Amino acid sequence: MSGNTHTDILLAGAFAAFTVDLLVYPLDTLKTRLQSPDFSRLFVNAATNTVDRRALFRGSYQGVGSVIIATLPSSGAFFTTYEGVKAFLQTHAHSLPHGTLPDPLIHAAASSVGELVSCAILTPAEVIKQNAQMVNTSAANSSSLSPTMQTLRKFRHNPLALWRGYSALAGRNLPHTAIQFPLFERMKQAIWERRERNGTKTGTLLESGLVTAVSAGSAGSVAAVITTPIDVLKTRIMLAAGDGEPVHNPKPSNGNGNSNGLVDALGKKKSQVRPRPSRGSIAILREILAQEGFRGLWRGGALRGVWTFIGLGLYLGVYETGRVFLARRRGENVSVEDVM
Repeated sequence: MSGNTHTDILLAGAFAAFTVDLLVYPLDTLKTRLQSPDFSRLFVNAATNTVDRRALFRGSYQGVGSVIIATLPSSGAFFTTYEGVKAFLQTHAHSLPHGTLPDPLIHAAASSVGELVSCAILTPAEVIKQNAQMVNTSAANSSSLSPTMQTLRKFRHNPLALWRGYSALAGRNLPHTAIQFPLFERMKQAIWERRERNGTKTGTLLESGLVTAVSAGSAGSVAAVITTPIDVLKTRIMLAAGDGEPVHNPKPSNGNGNSNGLVDALGKKKSQVRPRPSRGSIAILREILAQEGFRGLWRGGALRGVWTFIGLGLYLGVYETGRVFLARRRGENVSVEDVM
């Protein structure tokens, strides 16, 4: 982390997240809709049995606001934790019995700890985002409320349901980052070594950004395809969280026109609410296998690989370029090796 302050890391991570959210968010919306259990009902024309592309692509930025708000602090928290844990492990590895830790293990451990911190901040926004992405905004079903506000109303009686997908999000991101970051760091190092051997290394910001983007995108797409089944399960769990709005179920009358339900201090009836039962990950997994078979666990995998290649390439490319830029802007003579 030489040459960079914690502020540099926070700013670079936040700017990188903001850039990616704006540019590749529509691809994430398509992935969510492809993985949704309601895909056939909402986006397939029953008469012709073909995909209604107009409905599928409509409202591709629904829910983006909640993600931007949460992604900025969550990405900053991830990179601060990742860089801090990585530096700690590299510094104190000599005290271990064997004197050192392999770099892939350090990168995997640091990224995993970073993800656990980041997911705690990001989960509510991810739940809101994925439910907002599925809101039908056609003229026949239009509402004066935005998709995000319609989604928030689902959780007004049970706001804690916004964190229901934490284990699913962490369960997806932990293996993803554990695969991605060691691959990314190794690929980036190999590219720099090859360019140095060939005498083509320039040390410019553009070169740093491109090398990081190619390495991150390639490593991320591999990890994304491998973890697609976990991502499908995560999407279903988060969409199911939006079905947990309590159902009003007042008790029947006692025959005198008065309800047997509870009353408040002014004598007004209180509605009895019965939360809809939530389904666990095992139940949802069984449902996917029963309805769609093993192929259902890989829905959206190709799109997720493309989305991750573009998104992660931009994300880490902008992040590491931003770190070099901010350090140099303060007048420090920082090379790309200082942030590797």
